Amino acid sequence: MFNKKAGLLLVALALIAVLLVACQPETVVEQVEVTRVVTETVVEEGQTVEVTRVVTEVQEVAVPAEPVVEEAGPMVAPDPTTYVEMVFGDPDTLDPNLAYDTASSRVIDTVMEGLITYNHKDATTYVPVLALELPTADNGLISEDGLTYTFNIREGVTFHEGGTLEPHDIAYTFQRGLLQSDPNGPQWLLLEPILGYASGDVTEEIADGEYFGDPEGLKANASPEELAAVCEKVQAAVVADDDAGTVTFNLAQPWGPFMATLAGTWGKTLDMEWAIEQGAWDGDCATWQNWYAPGSENDELTSVINGTGPYKLDHWTPGEEWVLVRYDNYWRQDGTPKWEGGPSGLASIETIIHQVVNEWGTRFAAFQAGDAAAVSVPGENEPQVDPMVGEFCDWQTGECTPNPDNPDGPFRKWDNLPSVSRTDVFLNFNLSEDSPYIGSGKLDGNGIPPNFFSDINVRKAFNYCFDYDTYIEEAQNGKGVRNNGPIIKDMLGYNEDGEMYTYDPAKCEELLATAWDGQLPETGFRFQIAFNTGNTTRQTAAAIFQSELRAINPKYQIDIVGLPWPTFLRSFRSGQLPVAISGWIEDIHDPHNWAQPFTVGTYAGRQNMPDELKAQFQELVTAGVMAADPAEREQIYFDLQKLFHDQAPQVTLSQRTGFRYEQRWVQGWYNRVGAFAPDYYAMSLASE
Repeated sequence: MFNKKAGLLLVALALIAVLLVACQPETVVEQVEVTRVVTETVVEEGQTVEVTRVVTEVQEVAVPAEPVVEEAGPMVAPDPTTYVEMVFGDPDTLDPNLAYDTASSRVIDTVMEGLITYNHKDATTYVPVLALELPTADNGLISEDGLTYTFNIREGVTFHEGGTLEPHDIAYTFQRGLLQSDPNGPQWLLLEPILGYASGDVTEEIADGEYFGDPEGLKANASPEELAAVCEKVQAAVVADDDAGTVTFNLAQPWGPFMATLAGTWGKTLDMEWAIEQGAWDGDCATWQNWYAPGSENDELTSVINGTGPYKLDHWTPGEEWVLVRYDNYWRQDGTPKWEGGPSGLASIETIIHQVVNEWGTRFAAFQAGDAAAVSVPGENEPQVDPMVGEFCDWQTGECTPNPDNPDGPFRKWDNLPSVSRTDVFLNFNLSEDSPYIGSGKLDGNGIPPNFFSDINVRKAFNYCFDYDTYIEEAQNGKGVRNNGPIIKDMLGYNEDGEMYTYDPAKCEELLATAWDGQLPETGFRFQIAFNTGNTTRQTAAAIFQSELRAINPKYQIDIVGLPWPTFLRSFRSGQLPVAISGWIEDIHDPHNWAQPFTVGTYAGRQNMPDELKAQFQELVTAGVMAADPAEREQIYFDLQKLFHDQAPQVTLSQRTGFRYEQRWVQGWYNRVGAFAPDYYAMSLASE
């Protein structure tokens, strides 16, 4: 007979089973043995009784399927032919003779080519581009005296607008740049080695440089003979021979960094005939003054560009974007790599779009959505982007390591990239007596004498009193790399084994007790350290000095003053600041661009460094810049760095390393020290 109680139990179990199946996104039906205890009501011998028994039966039940672990699919670009990058800042000019900013250089460096370029990641060696080979003393293309450099020019190269590269195009490019000589441009870098002009202006020998940066004054007052003499000197310094296929530079003095200078964007080549058609200098020595110091707003090549590179300009909409497209007649054939093992043939990426997006939130949203291959990320926004990084890569080895916290993150981060700038602490050897930053101007506890830092024990003490680790952690987010002299790391002349001051308060205290005939512990001192208002990095450095010196002796008093940038700069230039915290960013990636300003040039002047010390440095600076052999140069700069350490004219701090974020479907990027743009020619985008 039917047992109503047992039937309801089975229905309930069935409903539960259905619900369980409904709650599982993926289930399978299996036959299983089910053992259960059943209590039934039966009639035995006229009596109603409950009977309990064990029942085993086979049932079909739905059970959760084993989870299927699928490997993440390949990270592919939404369009493997198009690279989109969002940046802030717009080009100023597309004229390679005039451009002197990073945004302009990004376009020029991709569209145009020069005689040579850097050798892949190595910023101390070069590879030929429009030159057939590198000139050396061994192949006879650099003269024994280091004054003549000859380049054999590559044949079969065409410009984007149809012209054929010839040696006269290269000579014209350099002659035009030297004669243009705009004070806001880069030509001073070439004028010094080629013409020997330290002023940075081609008019140096006309009326003692009276018309520097003054085109109207030059045209109105310089005689035709004076003008012609300048042009003829320039044309004699850079000579083309189309028949021989050569361009020769006749330098005014031996110049070690000449090759590095040629590798910059100001060394890119114009098509002479095309440039003249655009309204540029016509090549006549009777007319060059009409193109002198034009400014980018008046320059005929500011908005147009014609090069020989792997990409050509499609369009530039100022304030919005610039777009490059692949040049399908590019001269570099398959099997002719840019460097050993490097790319050859046509570029892999067909279109490069640079969008000018000044607002960080908009750039970040596009990056998250995959609409941009890369974006400019401010340092303060690193913590916002890092959680989305799936792998971290080493720029030196190219090896990438998955992020253990988020291995499927969409971004790749290249971290700890070397920088080409640094902030340092400059000590003034002999202040002007009217300085408002030295208190009483006497060693009476309320000030310091103007020559306070002429005592080497004081200078060395300040080097030992600085807490470098705290500075790197607090002011540089832990990203600083210490240097041991004016020359930066990973550059010719930097000695990894060179001596370096360490944070040592006891040594600082000892040296201050020795300085100034032992007066300081009793009398104390007081002065101001200045920084430019708003620069928290420099403010932190000043605060470290204040705290450390006070901890040694309460009588060692530092006051911190923030000055508006114009005031700070004027005070620094006039030699009024006893301690100035300031920075330098290189113009060319060469040790001369660091050794010269720190020992005999810009900073030596602002620090009132004594003539006898500058003379010691000058001997090494001159020898270093004139040595053509890299090994010889390196040893000279090792000696310079050693002298710098021993004399302690400043407190050398640390380079803050850089970083780059990109989508993980970007391939082939590498860090280009000495260049402002990625090498798009070496890059590609992953596709299925």
